[in-house]
Amino acid sequence: MRAYIDADILIWHLRGEKKALEFLRRLREDPGFELWTGAMQRAEVVFFMRPAEKSATLLFLSQFSTALVDETVIDKAAALYRDWRPNHGLDINDAILAATALTTGGRIYCLNRKHYPMPELLVSKAW
Repeated sequence: MRAYIDADILIWHLRGEKKALEFLRRLREDPGFELWTGAMQRAEVVFFMRPAEKSATLLFLSQFSTALVDETVIDKAAALYRDWRPNHGLDINDAILAATALTTGGRIYCLNRKHYPMPELLVSKAW
């Protein structure tokens, strides 16, 4: 199964959070999971990295496959956004990752499950 890692976990790992390292190591060692991230989550990391962080950040991200965003994902994300934005404050990046996971059958790992209120979505808190 694809394990989609949300940007919050990626960022905490890059900041040196031991819990993030331990969590990612456990997932990587589990043969039942493939490490993935969404296109928008990768963007959240690389858009804001500092020049001195570029090599280490890109090396770290090379351990993850990045899900492509196509019209199927965008159309699904738009429907999720319209349904969940009014009462739950769903943002565009989270809607796209949710649509990606729903389209591919993956599970999202994050630190705040409230970002993904959809009952049909597989979501787990990392720690």
